[in-house]
Amino acid sequence: MADALIGALALMLIAEGLLPFINPRGWRSMFERATQMSDGQIRFIGLISLGVGLLLLLVWL
Repeated sequence: MADALIGALALMLIAEGLLPFINPRGWRSMFERATQMSDGQIRFIGLISLGVGLLLLLVWL
Protein backbone atom coordinates (compact mmCIF):
# COMPACT_ATOMS: atom_id res chain seq x y z
CA MET A 1 0.00 0.00 0.00
CA ALA A 2 2.80 2.42 0.85
CA ASP A 3 4.47 1.68 -2.48
CA ALA A 4 1.27 2.60 -4.32
CA LEU A 5 0.94 5.87 -2.39
CA ILE A 6 4.56 6.80 -3.08
CA GLY A 7 4.07 5.93 -6.74
CA ALA A 8 0.90 8.05 -6.91
CA LEU A 9 2.70 10.96 -5.25
CA ALA A 10 5.58 10.64 -7.71
CA LEU A 11 3.20 10.67 -10.68
CA MET A 12 1.38 13.70 -9.28
CA LEU A 13 4.65 15.60 -8.88
CA ILE A 14 5.70 14.69 -12.42
CA ALA A 15 2.35 15.87 -13.81
CA GLU A 16 2.50 19.09 -11.75
CA GLY A 17 6.03 19.81 -12.94
CA LEU A 18 5.42 19.33 -16.65
CA LEU A 19 3.66 22.63 -17.40
CA PRO A 20 6.14 24.95 -15.64
CA PHE A 21 9.02 23.02 -17.24
CA ILE A 22 7.59 23.04 -20.77
CA ASN A 23 5.90 26.46 -20.77
CA PRO A 24 6.92 28.66 -17.80
CA ARG A 25 5.38 31.81 -19.30
CA GLY A 26 2.01 30.09 -19.80
CA TRP A 27 2.16 28.60 -16.31
CA ARG A 28 2.86 32.02 -14.79
CA SER A 29 -0.03 33.55 -16.75
CA MET A 30 -2.38 30.77 -15.62
CA PHE A 31 -1.25 31.21 -12.01
CA GLU A 32 -1.83 34.98 -12.17
CA ARG A 33 -5.36 34.39 -13.49
CA ALA A 34 -5.98 31.90 -10.69
CA THR A 35 -5.07 34.53 -8.07
CA GLN A 36 -7.79 36.77 -9.51
CA MET A 37 -10.52 34.12 -9.14
CA SER A 38 -13.03 34.21 -6.32
CA ASP A 39 -12.95 31.59 -3.58
CA GLY A 40 -16.10 30.00 -5.01
CA GLN A 41 -14.53 29.59 -8.45
CA ILE A 42 -11.42 27.99 -6.95
CA ARG A 43 -13.54 25.66 -4.83
CA PHE A 44 -15.56 24.64 -7.90
CA ILE A 45 -12.37 23.82 -9.81
CA GLY A 46 -11.18 21.81 -6.80
CA LEU A 47 -14.49 19.96 -6.66
CA ILE A 48 -14.32 19.10 -10.36
CA SER A 49 -10.71 17.94 -9.94
CA LEU A 50 -11.68 15.73 -6.99
CA GLY A 51 -14.60 14.27 -8.92
CA VAL A 52 -12.50 13.45 -11.97
CA GLY A 53 -9.83 11.90 -9.77
CA LEU A 54 -12.38 9.76 -7.94
CA LEU A 55 -13.94 8.64 -11.23
CA LEU A 56 -10.54 7.67 -12.58
CA LEU A 57 -9.82 5.67 -9.44
CA LEU A 58 -13.18 3.89 -9.62
CA VAL A 59 -12.69 3.02 -13.29
CA TRP A 60 -9.04 1.97 -12.82
CA LEU A 61 -9.65 -0.19 -9.75
